[in-house]
Amino acid sequence: MGVNFRETLREELDYQGLTVKELAVKSAVAKGALDSYLGKQASMPPADAAVRIAAALGVTVEYLVNGQDNSRETPSNFISNPKKRFLLRIFDELLPEDQKFTLDIVKLLKKKKDGN
Repeated sequence: MGVNFRETLREELDYQGLTVKELAVKSAVAKGALDSYLGKQASMPPADAAVRIAAALGVTVEYLVNGQDNSRETPSNFISNPKKRFLLRIFDELLPEDQKFTLDIVKLLKKKKDGN
């Protein structure tokens, strides 16, 4: 898990399979600004941009800033679909290497579905 905004944002983009351009559209934050938050200088966004980025990703600003968010550990708080809650609960119980393997499988399935 990332330990700063840049790392956590990069991990979340990878996890969700989003590009910076896609996030720019979803969050109404300029791609250039997002690039600066992800770059070597790793500038911090202003609060309003951080809120829009977090909302577009479905996470909290707290999670993006410090990589921790207790609400992410209880997905039932915000996911009503029982199958999704079950999957998230099981995923959270896996070892990190098994989580990576699971994500790789899901990404392959998505590519297959999308015809890529």
